[in-house]
Amino acid sequence: MASEIVNKMKELVRDNNTCVLATTFKDKPHCSLMVYVADEDCGEIYMVTHRDTTKYRNLLKNPNVSLLIDTRAENPGEKRSEAKALTVAGEFRTVDDEEKKQMVLKKMLNVHPHLKDFLHDAGAEICSVKIKSFLLLEGVSSAYFESV
Repeated sequence: MASEIVNKMKELVRDNNTCVLATTFKDKPHCSLMVYVADEDCGEIYMVTHRDTTKYRNLLKNPNVSLLIDTRAENPGEKRSEAKALTVAGEFRTVDDEEKKQMVLKKMLNVHPHLKDFLHDAGAEICSVKIKSFLLLEGVSSAYFESV
């Protein structure tokens, strides 16, 4: 059962490419709409941000983050009760390995070609979130938590 649920959680990560990133600093939350790509086994999620942002400063001071990935756009109106929401808890890291950076950039450009200029900006930083846990909500009453 647990592996079935984890597979469902990872499928939700793979099937989407936008999330809300929640960071904090001195007990003040900050949310940012982000695009992402994941690695093959959904152990890490990659994003790109500019170094001169509140989110990046927060990430450097507190690497613990939460991501929200959901299906509300696919479930409008009366189907809203079928929406799924996945909270991903993890730890922020910058991607320093040049080979990994190139792999992430290639995947990002493939999924988000409209971000070409931003991805190649000198102030852009490739970031990783190492996934620690998933919390999946299906509708309003079914919840599943898994540490990974």
